[in-house]
Amino acid sequence: MRKRGQRRLAADRAAYSVEAEWTKADLALLAELRRVEALLPQDAPRALLSIRLSVLTDDTTSPVRQELDLRILARERGSRVVGVASDLNVSATKVPPWKRKELGEWLNNRSPEFDELLFWKLDRFVRRLSDLSTMIEWSLKRGKNLVSKNDSLDLTTTAGKIMVTIIGGIAEIEAANTSTRVASLWDYAKSQEDWIIGKPAYGYVTDEDDTGKVVLVIDPEAAKALHWARRMALRGRSAGFMVRCLKRSGLMTQGLTVATLHRRLRNPALLGYRVEEDKNGGQRRSKPLLGKDGRPIKVAPPLFTEEEFETLGAALDKRKKNQPPRRVGGVTQFLGVLLCADCKTNMTVQITNNTHGTYQYLRCRNCKSGGLGAPNPERVYERLVQDVLKVLGDFPVQVRQYAEGAEARKEIKRLQETIALYMKDLEPRGRYTKTRFTKEQAEASLDRLIGELEAIDPETAKDRWVNVHGGKTFREHWQEGGMEAMSADLYRVGIRCEVTRTKVPKVRAPKVHLRLLIPKDVRERLVIREDDFEDTRAPRRHGPEFHRPIVDGQQARRPPGRATSASVCASSGRSETQRTCSCSSTSHTEAAPSTAPYATASGTKASTCSARATARR
Repeated sequence: MRKRGQRRLAADRAAYSVEAEWTKADLALLAELRRVEALLPQDAPRALLSIRLSVLTDDTTSPVRQELDLRILARERGSRVVGVASDLNVSATKVPPWKRKELGEWLNNRSPEFDELLFWKLDRFVRRLSDLSTMIEWSLKRGKNLVSKNDSLDLTTTAGKIMVTIIGGIAEIEAANTSTRVASLWDYAKSQEDWIIGKPAYGYVTDEDDTGKVVLVIDPEAAKALHWARRMALRGRSAGFMVRCLKRSGLMTQGLTVATLHRRLRNPALLGYRVEEDKNGGQRRSKPLLGKDGRPIKVAPPLFTEEEFETLGAALDKRKKNQPPRRVGGVTQFLGVLLCADCKTNMTVQITNNTHGTYQYLRCRNCKSGGLGAPNPERVYERLVQDVLKVLGDFPVQVRQYAEGAEARKEIKRLQETIALYMKDLEPRGRYTKTRFTKEQAEASLDRLIGELEAIDPETAKDRWVNVHGGKTFREHWQEGGMEAMSADLYRVGIRCEVTRTKVPKVRAPKVHLRLLIPKDVRERLVIREDDFEDTRAPRRHGPEFHRPIVDGQQARRPPGRATSASVCASSGRSETQRTCSCSSTSHTEAAPSTAPYATASGTKASTCSARATARR
């Protein structure tokens, strides 16, 4: 029999459904609350309900009970419920409100649709003081109100703002204490020979011994796969061959990669040692933990002997390639934008070192690039930049901004009240009907007020998003921001470029054909949405040291020796029949045909063709 407060099993959580938790009494109460909401006036405050639950236990407040309590609170406040943001299995410590799936969508894109945010308890909403301060600042900026069911919090009063900060600090202290306890448990577990907590390394599973203590035992299937991989490594077979065989046999999952296999085979945990992750030079490796006696802590029976493990490492080192260190931010530009036309996977930059020098080339994940050829990435980038600027460079940069309708609503209310007063006084026996002069003056003033009321656009009385011209075009924007800005914008709006490679006999560089895929609603997608919740926890991915500006429609060159200039063979004119270029080793770009969901801008086809001179390294 399960104890109260005991966490449900993973299978129970997976099978949990919010709809299944609603009883007949709950549904009856929900129907009654909705009936009352329907009687509210049109200008009633609009309430958004925020429901969160990190882990479902027998002691926690169910999402159903949270929603019903919040709907009752909304009824007491005279507010109409316009939506319910339900985020289950979400930690408030790790995920702030604006990054949650349901609530984040409302805060970032649907904030004009509600006036106040209701939550069951403060710890159901946030557990970090910084997150709470950010939400208070955002609410005051947007004219929203934060209301808690069980904490008597209301941002409309100064006392409420002070109280919410104090209670938020207490919640953060509690979360910090929890984090300290968890960190202390991990530190203690690392120094013990018994298996207390954590996920076992590949090759081991947890089990219970005769005394009921949790121990690590060897997984037979994983041991079979690892020993086979060791034999293949000693025979000099490549890791790619081993990955294909292991995936085909079903001994390892279909998501296995060469890097994952290397990491598993080089893990000292196969000797039965307790290990921890050691990131060195961008590679994920594990290192053994040492005990008080200076020796590795043993927590499981060894899967390999020390001699077998050393010979395995030596065999892997024989086929090891001397790859250059990884570049922070990645060496591939336009990652996620350039796709292989055949296998639809990303085109990435590969770097090869040999006695003649260092070479960069583009390749996909699944096709045999040796049979298709390896294009120079710099020339492909140059061609892509030129064609994107030709199609989208003259589009204006628009920024989405939040426009409040409070002032317009206040002005409309003033005009309506004044008009009603004039109309009342112009009725028979009213004060403006006593003389002809006062009546004419009142009627003139009434006509003027009615004209002012009619001149107000009803849309301006609503909280809404408006697109404001940024004062420059995307050509200027990308010239300032460089290739990183263009790549981020293309990926954000869903623009893709398919790369088709055709092998040219006796030439290393292939014939390359680029096909630019542009969504039909590209103008709307290009609108820049400013982030009101710019996260200060995570550093920016790209720093200024990787800024490569675009000059005169071309990317700034890398240091000399990496790429040569390209000669251009232009096709004159535009027609429904696509022109082609018969030059060898050409780079050809066209816009996609007008088929949903992609089409060219302005309904035209953009076609350019350039031939580049091939040069042997």
